[in-house]
Amino acid sequence: MRKEAIHSNLVSVAKALDERGYNAVHQIAGYLISNDPAYISSHRGARSIIQQIDRDVIIEELVKFYLENK
Repeated sequence: MRKEAIHSNLVSVAKALDERGYNAVHQIAGYLISNDPAYISSHRGARSIIQQIDRDVIIEELVKFYLENK
């Protein structure tokens, strides 16, 4: 369930960032590295959505996904 929630949240945030003309990968990476929510637009509630799951949990799942699917 955790994977699905993270995936859903990241997809929603990426769509909102794309709609605003931002590079979603750069913005999400900036947020994950710095923990600064200013990297994420508030458009469509994206900032609130990404903060629903702890940043460390998102990073952990991304690393697991990368290592398991390499």
